[in-house]
Amino acid sequence: MTRQRTQRVGSWPRLRVADWAESRDTLHMWTQIVGKIRLAHAPMVNHWWQVTLYVTPRGLTTSAIPYRTGSFDIEFDFVDQRLVIRAGGGNRRELALEPKPVAQFYAETMGALGELGIRTRIYPRPNEVEPAIPFADDYRHASYDPHAARLFWGQLAQASRVFGEFRSQFVGKTSPVHFFWGSMDLAYTRFSGRPAPPHPSGGVPNMPDWVTREAYSAELSSYGFWPGGGAEGAFYAYAYPEPAGFADCPVRPAAARYLRESGEFVLPYEAVADSADPDRTLSDFLHSTYGATARLGGWDRTALEVRPHRHWEHH
Repeated sequence: MTRQRTQRVGSWPRLRVADWAESRDTLHMWTQIVGKIRLAHAPMVNHWWQVTLYVTPRGLTTSAIPYRTGSFDIEFDFVDQRLVIRAGGGNRRELALEPKPVAQFYAETMGALGELGIRTRIYPRPNEVEPAIPFADDYRHASYDPHAARLFWGQLAQASRVFGEFRSQFVGKTSPVHFFWGSMDLAYTRFSGRPAPPHPSGGVPNMPDWVTREAYSAELSSYGFWPGGGAEGAFYAYAYPEPAGFADCPVRPAAARYLRESGEFVLPYEAVADSADPDRTLSDFLHSTYGATARLGGWDRTALEVRPHRHWEHH
């Protein structure tokens, strides 16, 4: 039985990773299936940005996916606990988000697309996990706690909001705030404008090296949140390539620490949620780790950064 505290709408939800680990792993596979459907139809965008999902007021969406002369979208609705597939012209299909094996979710989702006339073929195995059980054969992952899933979406919504404010202060090349289903993390990335050295081979299970090299083809500073790395998940920040001295830089808040095995700064979610001002605590982490990257990496900060609220100064 999952043990979570009841949350007010708008608060920073509390969800222990250990209390929903099996449900998390099932949901991870479900998001991979939906993400791969977007990958099958969307045109390539640098760093694989065309494959991601986005936080909505109800869950996670693919946004509009092009198909022939029209489009469709798929949304995980964690409020009503439905997977909603909407096609042009008003046609739609819905599936229940409830305990079921990945194999059943896969069959239902592909079947619903077929009923809508959306012919789709995906690579039928997950990426970035080990073992990579084919979706059609995955009866191991069958747990789903709807309350936990809704709390997780609440965590993503809060993180997305603060990441979005942080994003507004950068005018260089920058990614959307988006959810990568391979690693099951919400991420946001800034770029210096310079190319990066080729990413080293290996290190990501069931992922071709050429995919990783495209993701890390430009010098960057990246931030995110994932449901692991801490009792209630963790925020992270890293740079590629990592500038000399980055690991030893003091960053805020005091609860943040550098993990040499993964090459990133990590801040436990609970350190943010327990603080008197969670938004400020997370913002301090983002700004201080970015500051270390930009300073040590010699980024052109005058050209890349802007003052907060610059558009409102003359209104």
